[in-house]
This record gives sequence, structure tokens and C-alpha cells, in this order.
Amino acid sequence: MSELINETLQKIEPLDQTAMHAARQRQQMLTKPPGSLGRLEELSIKLAGMQSKAMPQVERKVIVVMAADHGVVVEGVSAYPSEVTPQMVGNFLNGGAAINVFARQVGATVLVVDMGVAAELPAQPDLLSRKVAFGTANMAIGPAMTLEQARQAVETGIRIAEELAGTVDLIGTGDMGIGNTTASSAIVAAFLGAEVASVTGRGTGVDDEGLRRKIAVIRRALEINQPDPANPLEVLAKVGGFEIAGLVGLIFGAAAHRIPVVVDGFISSAAALVATEWQPSVRDYLIAAHNSVEIGHRVMLERMELQPLLNLDLRLGEGTGAALAMHVVEAAVRALAEMATFAEAGVSDGQTEKVK
Repeated sequence: MSELINETLQKIEPLDQTAMHAARQRQQMLTKPPGSLGRLEELSIKLAGMQSKAMPQVERKVIVVMAADHGVVVEGVSAYPSEVTPQMVGNFLNGGAAINVFARQVGATVLVVDMGVAAELPAQPDLLSRKVAFGTANMAIGPAMTLEQARQAVETGIRIAEELAGTVDLIGTGDMGIGNTTASSAIVAAFLGAEVASVTGRGTGVDDEGLRRKIAVIRRALEINQPDPANPLEVLAKVGGFEIAGLVGLIFGAAAHRIPVVVDGFISSAAALVATEWQPSVRDYLIAAHNSVEIGHRVMLERMELQPLLNLDLRLGEGTGAALAMHVVEAAVRALAEMATFAEAGVSDGQTEKVK
């Protein structure tokens, strides 16, 4: 493992219990019955612990969309060709994708990162070019990437988080890469020892024959590569993707800087699964945005003991679910900070009986 990764993991601290206690006490004083805002109260308290602030803030938001291609696409696992990946990156940069719409609504910036798109992308101010290679190799015939490439991708994610530290309060994860649900299903099957068919969905919308082919390809990739679940970096290298590895590093770096991470759907959760299997303490800094219709997603969330905020039958990726969930996160923080206490409002808290 690299020095940068080791140092970053060592910086990840437990939630700040003092800040959480202060937030919990304030929740008890707000003009509402205790616990009546349910999970919003729990979320605000956890955010206080993440940020080490009794009154957490989430005004400065960013969705980091990492993009890369997958060599396994040649096996016919997707309803779309790899050419769609750079085309969609262009759509992100032009502000025309779903993630752009939802990010604008929630007041978040969209940062697009080329981790390994299989095309030359023209330099643009809003595009971070961090290309490891022009797509991964075909994992159905050998490792998707070398250990060094996987390590480089993780380090890249860490450095991006470090660049964002001090300028953002909340990070959402996003992805783009034709074939990445195949890699994500392989990752969850590798870590959980699950039957491939039980964690593999239709991704971009393949038909029944396409789904059967996708399942067979993942089984072959796992049989050929034999990824060791006790070695998360090896799992990434053998059946992962550059954007997934980059998101692993982004999560590590964010947690090291006490920045909460809103994890999007299936692909982002595959990255979060790798991160938590690698360093369990990183789980404290994760907020599950939603429950994807991809059948392997719920299994991953259960493994990480994360309860999603939303259930909207989403399966787009891009960070769309993370952007939508940011509304809920902000509501939790605003309720904690802006609601009047019983004393401020001159309302009886029902705790003191008047004796006549």
C-alpha cells in the first residue's frame, strides 16, 4: 500500500462525541416533541459528529462525478456502447444531464473527473483530467487493471478530496461509465461470496438474453481472477473500474478531513463497500442517499449497515440520488440550527408541572 493511502487512513478519526452530545441536547430543547422529526434528528446529530461541530453546516456542496470506461463491454454486457461515456461527459460539462438539473436545484457544484475514459477529451475548465488509462482491460479474460493502476486511481481520489477540503461542507458521489454495473456486481459478489445472479441487475436496461450474458461474464471474471475479499485493493484491480477506485480514494480523503459523503446508488455503493471493507471506520462518514432498483444494492447497504434516505426506484447513477438526498441532509441541518427552542419561543416544554 502507498504512503499516501496509509497516511490518509490514519487520519480518519471517530465521530466527535462531544459535538454529538451538544447537538442531541439542542434537539431536546427545540419546539417539538423529542424524536418527532425521526431520522432527521439522528442525521443532524451524526453530521455534528462528522464535522466536529455542534451546529453542522452543509451550504457548500459538490457532486464529484468520476468517469471511466470498462473493457468488459466487448462481452455485450451493456445496452449501450462505450462511445456513450465520453458523450455523456460532454453532456455533464454542458449542463444538460439529470445530475446538472438536480445539482442546480440543490445548489451544488458538479465536478467531472476523467479517471479513464477511452477517448481523448478536450481540455475544459470544469473537467479534471486524471486519466489512469484509456479504460480498463477486459476482466472476463484477466485483471481489469494492474495493482499499480488501482493504487494510482485511489490516490487520485484522495488528492481530489484534499483539494476540496476547506472549500466544501458536503460531498456527493457520482459516476459515469458504460459497463460499470458489471464491475459493481462483481465487486459485491467477491466480497460477500454471493451468487452472481442474486446481485446482478439489468444496468442500462439489457433484455433477458443480455442479463444472462452479463451474469455469465461476471461468473467467468470471478473464476479467472479469483479476487481475494481480504485484499480490497486486489478486488479493485481484478474486477473494478478506474472511476470506482477513484471514488474509494475520494471517500477516504473526505473522511480524513471530516467531510460527510452522500453516497449515490449502485456504483457509488460498490466504491463505498470497497472503502469500508478496507477501512471500517470510514463508514461513520457515509450517508446512503437512496435504495437503487439494482438488486445488488440493498445487499451492499445491509453489509455496510447504512439506511438509505430515499426510495425512488432510481437507477441512473451520475450522482442523481446523492443530489436529491442533499435536500434531506440540508433539512436536517436547518431544523437543528433554525428552529426556536422552547425558551426562545415562550412555549411550555411540558416538563414542568405547575403546583397550585
